[in-house]
Amino acid sequence: MIVVNTENVPGYRITAVRGLVQGNTVRAKHLGRDIAASLKNLAGGELRGYTELLVEARREAIERLLMQAQQLGANAVVNVRFSTSAVTSGAAELYAYGTAVIVEPDGDPRTQTTDTTGVPEVPPLPEPS
Repeated sequence: MIVVNTENVPGYRITAVRGLVQGNTVRAKHLGRDIAASLKNLAGGELRGYTELLVEARREAIERLLMQAQQLGANAVVNVRFSTSAVTSGAAELYAYGTAVIVEPDGDPRTQTTDTTGVPEVPPLPEPS
């Protein structure tokens, strides 16, 4: 499945719109991560526990969005966006949404995207130095 944050997919034309698709997840802070983040906050630097939490939340929201797109018979999702909101103290929602469409190659292989895997690979975070 092709997933892009643009209105069109280069090298393809949209032949049908299947509708809005969305995926969300609500994540709470983990006590261990919270303590580690508090200590790291004193010294400065990346809060790795929270970074990992957000990476996991984005991945899960996208997977849910893709499942909905597949149920609608789409082969691409365009205009993908992310949004976050605080649900309650210590918990936040990550929301992904886009438009499920059917695309067909426009005949020019030079402009077609080659990454059709759907969920982009997120490399693991580097080990702290």
